[in-house]
This record gives sequence, C-alpha cells and structure tokens, in this order.
Amino acid sequence: MADAIDPDELLLETRRFAVVRRQERCADGTSRTREVVLHPGSVVVVPMVSPARVCLVEVVRTAVGMTLLELPAGTLDREESLADAARRELIEETGYRAGRIEPAGSFWMSPGILRERMHLFMAHDLTAGPQALEPGEQITTRVVDWDEAVAMCGDGRIDDAKTIAAILLVDARHRGRCV
Repeated sequence: MADAIDPDELLLETRRFAVVRRQERCADGTSRTREVVLHPGSVVVVPMVSPARVCLVEVVRTAVGMTLLELPAGTLDREESLADAARRELIEETGYRAGRIEPAGSFWMSPGILRERMHLFMAHDLTAGPQALEPGEQITTRVVDWDEAVAMCGDGRIDDAKTIAAILLVDARHRGRCV
C-alpha cells in the first residue's frame, strides 16, 4: 500500500495568496517538508502603442524599496477570463483600451517556492484614456521605442523578471528566433 502524503498545512492566508507547508516525496522514497506560496495566477500585457512603440509602467514596489520599470500586470483575483483580466489590468495601469488582445504564452514565475502561472498577452489597436488605479497604487506610464525596451532588458534599466521574459520572448518570436 502506498504511503499517503499529508494534506497541506496552512501557515498564512492573505487576500492574494496563501503559504502552506507540504510534504514532498523524494526520488529515494523519503519525504521532505517544503513551504510553498499558492497564488491564483496573473497576467502581463505588452501594450503596443504603435508597431514600434510599447507602453511600460513605472511602479513603486514596496517589497524591494524601489520604483521599477515594468509591463502592466496583475493578479487573477476575480471571476473573469484571462483575456478580460489582461484588458482590465491594461486599463487600470495605463488607461489604454485594446482594440485587439491576443495570448502570447505563459510561464511559471518562481517555481521553486511560488505556484503562480503568469499569462502573457499582446495588446494592439490601443485607444488612450484615463488610468483606473486601485487605491494606493503608484504607477506612471512611459512609452518607449520597442528596440529601446529590448536594450533596457539587456543593460539592467529593466530588471523585473516578468517584463524581461515577456519582452525578450515577444522580440525573439518577432525576429523569427523561436516559435
């Protein structure tokens, strides 16, 4: 009879995530304890203001004590489709409304400790409008040339992982370097 793995032990529950302790079965048959952050997932949007310009956001990030240059993104914290969540986050953080939004992939954020799948979207045919920031958010928009955004990922001006991954993935696909 196979040994059952104990259910997760809830350590912390917040509005956006939970931290659990779980037993992980090792290849040698033993088990070890791991703490895991359970997250509902998120979206990140590449807002193409024109074929050669992208809208980034400067976001005050309390966790790192800095303002970071990022793509608009947010947590899946309500009942809506992934595309609708991407549209919502785009409007909230930039004010832009997308005439067309398309999925462009997904990836795990930090799978060693975090169960968060981020879904990447491209936004095209944008119409400008006012931001709809959530209370306390400190976000300003910054439109840059696409090639400059790619360069920023390489030289450290952009050091947010999701933004680097999204921009370089989209750029590689656009240049035919990956499928």
